[in-house]
Amino acid sequence: EDLVESGGGLAQAGGSLELSCVASGSIFSENSMGWYHQAPGKQRELVAGVTIDGNTNYADSVGGRFTISRNNPARTTYLQMDSLKPEDTGVYYCAAARTLTVLGRSNIWGRGTQVTVSS
Repeated sequence: EDLVESGGGLAQAGGSLELSCVASGSIFSENSMGWYHQAPGKQRELVAGVTIDGNTNYADSVGGRFTISRNNPARTTYLQMDSLKPEDTGVYYCAAARTLTVLGRSNIWGRGTQVTVSS
């Protein structure tokens, strides 16, 4: 598998979780990385992205609560999720692409990790 996510689970509202995405081979060093959220019954949406140079952007819904980062030697992208809300519930997917603007059209995806936030 090109991308493997971990770290999902159950959290209470206001709590925190950290997701990890490990990339294989040269995928990590050659691509921007992003995290997508798919809520039940809804389309997948980008929540955070980080370029090779470490520049980040966030969806308005998670700004100030989520932090994306990348550890180059470990080929790992992280998503620190704080002040969780029930609407953050869903499957979180990791994706890789040459630029953040084409991330949604990438064919490099992980299988996802489930996050459930209880109220």
